[in-house]
Amino acid sequence: MDEELLELQRQFEFAQQAKSSIRLSERNVVELVRKLQDLQIIDFDLLHTVTGKEYITPEQLRREIVNEIKKLGRVSLIDLADTTGVDLYHVEKQAQHVVSNDTSLMLINGEVISSSYWDTVAEEVNERLQECSQIALAELAAQLQVGSELIASVLEPRLGTLVKGRLEGGQLYTPAYVARVNAMVRGAARGITVPINLSALWSSLQLLLQEMDGASGVAVESSFFQTLFNGLVRDGEILGSIRAGVHWTPSVFATAQKESVDSFLSQNSFITYEFLQKLGIPQPIQFLQSRFPDGIALVTMFVHPSMIEMLDAAAEDAIERGSWIDSLSVLPPSFGSQDASKLLSLCQSVQVALKSNKALLIGESYVFSAGFIKDLFDRMEKEVETFSLSGFSGSRLRDDHVTKEAKAESKDTAIDSVSHKQGSEKGSKKKKGKSAGSAKAVATETSLDSQETVPTKSKKNQRKGKDSSLEVLDSKSGVKKESDKMKEDSLNLSEELLIQKIILLVPEFEEQGLDDPETILGPLANHLRPMLLNSWNERRKMAFTENAQKMKHVLDNLQKKIDESFLNLQLYEKALDLFEDDQSTSVILHRHLLRTTATTMVDTLLHDLDLHNKLKNGVVTEESQNPEPVSHNSGDRIALVKSLPGPLAVKAVAVIETLEGKSVETFMTAFRALAEESGLTLKKLDKKLERTLVHSYRKDLTSQVSAETDPVLLLSKVVSLLYIQVHNKALQAPGRAISVAVSRLKDKLGDSAYKTLMDYHGATVNLLQLMSAATGDDEDCTSDRILSKRELLQGLMPALKGLVLGPSQS
Repeated sequence: MDEELLELQRQFEFAQQAKSSIRLSERNVVELVRKLQDLQIIDFDLLHTVTGKEYITPEQLRREIVNEIKKLGRVSLIDLADTTGVDLYHVEKQAQHVVSNDTSLMLINGEVISSSYWDTVAEEVNERLQECSQIALAELAAQLQVGSELIASVLEPRLGTLVKGRLEGGQLYTPAYVARVNAMVRGAARGITVPINLSALWSSLQLLLQEMDGASGVAVESSFFQTLFNGLVRDGEILGSIRAGVHWTPSVFATAQKESVDSFLSQNSFITYEFLQKLGIPQPIQFLQSRFPDGIALVTMFVHPSMIEMLDAAAEDAIERGSWIDSLSVLPPSFGSQDASKLLSLCQSVQVALKSNKALLIGESYVFSAGFIKDLFDRMEKEVETFSLSGFSGSRLRDDHVTKEAKAESKDTAIDSVSHKQGSEKGSKKKKGKSAGSAKAVATETSLDSQETVPTKSKKNQRKGKDSSLEVLDSKSGVKKESDKMKEDSLNLSEELLIQKIILLVPEFEEQGLDDPETILGPLANHLRPMLLNSWNERRKMAFTENAQKMKHVLDNLQKKIDESFLNLQLYEKALDLFEDDQSTSVILHRHLLRTTATTMVDTLLHDLDLHNKLKNGVVTEESQNPEPVSHNSGDRIALVKSLPGPLAVKAVAVIETLEGKSVETFMTAFRALAEESGLTLKKLDKKLERTLVHSYRKDLTSQVSAETDPVLLLSKVVSLLYIQVHNKALQAPGRAISVAVSRLKDKLGDSAYKTLMDYHGATVNLLQLMSAATGDDEDCTSDRILSKRELLQGLMPALKGLVLGPSQS
């Protein structure tokens, strides 16, 4: 076996010493290595050098990297690539592998640094620190060309061992320097007796250190002071409390605060939050609640439970006496209305009384007993009655005048113009009468006018359509729209008026000398106002209910009267067409019809509308039972118009103006407008209805002529009946037009009949002239002549009656 080995050694040595007869080029070698790798004879990785002339294994590269690190301690990857002659990519890759397998190494910013290097750095830093007492990490980082964070992370584990110092806020300090600054912080903190912001304290300490160290000193960060301060507080070397990290309150100040609060609260049973804020307590409610759990926090102050007991006793006494109390008068002056309100909500007797309706809380601090409120309401209710139902209509009119000033002014202007016009026309008529003729003629005409009789019968007609809607509207207006009226009328009970009434009824409110009486009287008035309005509206509702039937009855009667009168007016108007050719006579007939039938109709309408308006407004009034037609003078009409609503009053003014005119047609147009505004219907006279009315009128006149015994009154009735028989027209002629009316019958009557009529007319005129000229003296013989003329007329009466009661004249 040994011989074989020896043989092999001799052969290997021979092979080595033998010179090759064949030389390989670099390219052949590369191809040969590649072929061996393809044949997997070389089964490991090979790395090219940068020159490409050498191969190196990864293991060898790692060994060279490790050797370089051990030799230098800190090596950059670029230097390693130059040293090993391998591409930077492979160097970086293998360096990461080396660092991952060795915890004492680190790869940072393209450099591999060993822990031994940092130990050396730490020793150098310690030597420098001991020389200058403090070093900034930023300065070290700049020298070592690394980040401050890396320096801090490397030095922290070596503090106390290799580095004898303390790291705070990016600064390294020696223990002696830390003790020195710690003593400064402790002394400054112990000298503070009031709350302070620590930032201001740290600024003053920084200035002091700069003065002591001079220009060579390094500025100390506030965080260093704060850390030392927190350690002193934790160790109990300084006493106090810190809030939000920077607000320091010394214990001596907190003790003084608590003693002040305890003393004030024990003496007064309350303390204001403002007082605590002046003491430097930023959250007074939380402070007081934590210190006095039994106390009660109000809006502006904190009170002891004894304060509630005192107020509760005073309020209970006032409620039992049926009186009232202002809680602010019982509490100290510093209490506000909101504090009093919250205290009252905590008073047991007050809350029990409120729940049982034995008391009422008005405003925020006033407690009224139910008995006091009821007594005041009863007295106020009696006061309100003086201007409720009895004076409702007048107040309603005044309110309408205020709220509709423009309409009221126009209405008053129109009414005043009517009054002025009527006065001027009457004056001119008097002048005309004086200059027209003798006193006898005037007396004669006046007597004939006054003695004329107009039949009033007409066919009864039922209302339709709009008439029925009128009844429904007006009958419901006092009931269905009652709430709207009540809302309007409620404005009369203003707060100012009620306050005045309360002061008159309860003088003690004024006697107490309140600074602002409205603070209590305003809410009290607002509380009583709906109660008074409800009571008032209930009485009004009763009045409306009682008046509803009366309103319906008034409307029914008014419609019947207007139907009858307006139909008669249309009937009489048709007879005026016979005198159109005689202008003077036509004017007389038009005016006569306006002053008789039309005036009576207007008076009736205004009277009943005023009555309906009063009933509608809740005024208690009695309907007149007098069947006779209503008659008013011009002043009465104007007064009635003023009581009507605005639009209705304007139409009524227009109607009154037409009564003084000369055209019945103009009057009828205005009257129709007034009736439409009032909700009434007016019937139009058709042929059938005209025949019925003429027949009724003729029948009535016939019976009157047959029964007439007065020779003067007989003439006008006979003339009217003759016009019905001749023209089938209902003529209404005054005394001044009888002569013309008789003369128009000349061609329609026989000679004997016309002569009889003319003789009777002449005798009647003579009789009236004698009667107007009579003086009444006993020596005057006029009475005998009057008697003889009357006897003459009485003798002619049968012949005159025979003209109309006998066969018709051709």
